[in-house]
Amino acid sequence: MRGLFRFTGWLEGLSYILLLGVAMPLKYIWGMPQFVSVIGMAHGLLFVAYVGLAFVLYDRESWSIKKLAYAMLASLLPFGPFVFDAKVLDKKI
Repeated sequence: MRGLFRFTGWLEGLSYILLLGVAMPLKYIWGMPQFVSVIGMAHGLLFVAYVGLAFVLYDRESWSIKKLAYAMLASLLPFGPFVFDAKVLDKKI
C-alpha cells in the first residue's frame, strides 16, 4: 500500500507542476484552454486518490495525526508530495 501511495504522490505532484507550469500559461498567455481541462482533470483524480490513500495509511499503519496533517499539506503544495516522501514518509513522527 505504501508503494501505491508513493507512486500516486509522484504522479499527483507531477500533474500539479504540469498544471501550474505548462497548462495555465498555455491557457492564459496563448489562449489554449484544452490543456487545463485534460491535465486539471487528471490532477483532480490523482489528488483525491492521494488524500484517500493517506487516510488508508493513517488507519493501516497507525500514522500519527501530525504525519497525516503533513500529508494533507503536501497535497496542496507544488513539490509537496516529493518533499513528504523524502522527508516524512519513512520517519516515525
